[in-house]
Amino acid sequence: MELWYSELQTPNLKFSCKVRATLCRLQTTYQELAVLDTFEFGKMLVLDEMVQTTELDEFVYHEMIVHVPLCTHPYPEEVLVIGGGDGGAIREVCKHPSVKRATLVEIDSQVVQASRQFFPRISASLDDPRVNILHADGVEYIRSFSDAFDVVIVDSTEPIGPAESLFQSPFYQSVYRALKQDGLLVAQSESPFVNADLIRSVQERLKAIFPATYLYLASIPTYPSGLWSFSLGTKRYNPLDPQNTFIPRDTRYYSSQIHRGAFSLPRFVSDLTAPDSSPGS
Repeated sequence: MELWYSELQTPNLKFSCKVRATLCRLQTTYQELAVLDTFEFGKMLVLDEMVQTTELDEFVYHEMIVHVPLCTHPYPEEVLVIGGGDGGAIREVCKHPSVKRATLVEIDSQVVQASRQFFPRISASLDDPRVNILHADGVEYIRSFSDAFDVVIVDSTEPIGPAESLFQSPFYQSVYRALKQDGLLVAQSESPFVNADLIRSVQERLKAIFPATYLYLASIPTYPSGLWSFSLGTKRYNPLDPQNTFIPRDTRYYSSQIHRGAFSLPRFVSDLTAPDSSPGS
């Protein structure tokens, strides 16, 4: 008998892949967690029936959410990752020799446990001596900081359940206060094909707080539509003029050319960052 996993990516669109076996399935305090062994993408982490990462394409997401901001900043030493319990973002952060401390704030400890067990290549740097892992609400955690971080990376799930508040203005205001005077924020902001309204709202909220904001793209096959966006808010540095002389060499997607090219947006995407960009405006 064939087994298939299907994710309802929109009310009218499903993504399906053939499954060898279900390796883990449990209800955590916060969400349903499953690890599937798929034929096409290798092992897959699923939270609340939504794909979070896979062995085949995880490097794209993790490299782009990390190296774009860390190569924009001239010397990132203090980095905070909110979410990202699979450890992929931390793995990429730890490639930067300037980083003195990388703090991972993941609300669900069982996501970290599952990643350690089933995704050792993704979670490999969770035991790096520079890494501090905290199981806490990122929204609450960051409120207690001021002028503390060079870079904050919001590696969140979709804006539902425990992650919903990570897309709201009060959270972004807390991040702004927690960043140093030249700090910057990057957050995943979903697909321009199926989440256009979310991208507009995130960009508008960041523009109201940060001196400059940007949107950039990457191609990630298992995420809705395969085209994914990241929103960047910066106090000083321009990502189109990256200041860091260090370029990670052991990447599979990110490069200095990709860094600049990711900000070259198709017109329908750049329109989402413009004022009054809602349909019919």
